Amino acid sequence: MDLRFPDYLIYLVASVALTIWVGNTLYRNGRPFLVSVFKEDGLADSVNHLLVVGFYLVNFGAAAILINAGDTPPTIPDMVKQTVTRIGAVLLILGFMHFNNLLILRAIRRRPKPAPPVNYNPYLGASAGPAPSA
Repeated sequence: MDLRFPDYLIYLVASVALTIWVGNTLYRNGRPFLVSVFKEDGLADSVNHLLVVGFYLVNFGAAAILINAGDTPPTIPDMVKQTVTRIGAVLLILGFMHFNNLLILRAIRRRPKPAPPVNYNPYLGASAGPAPSA
């Protein structure tokens, strides 16, 4: 009995479902964090959308490549083993991408803010020179 079709079907359904679930969760719950990083709602929403699109592209691509990992399983236990191994690889990729995104955003958030000029007077504005002496 050829077990490739049920193996592929189970793997694809699980990979797609997990990727969509994680992507939607990151999209919903990542917005407040991105707003605190970028300080602008519009920019945070744009970055959030771009991150989710990139997340889907990389994960679906990795899942498509991993579908060919392994040989044709001779028995049902071998099929389950191969399917679970490939799903585990997809989950590791999902976790790795999420962790890297958080590290990058943390670095952006902690970026040192430029110090004001030494002779800066907030009441005269940035273009005004030093206050005239009386």
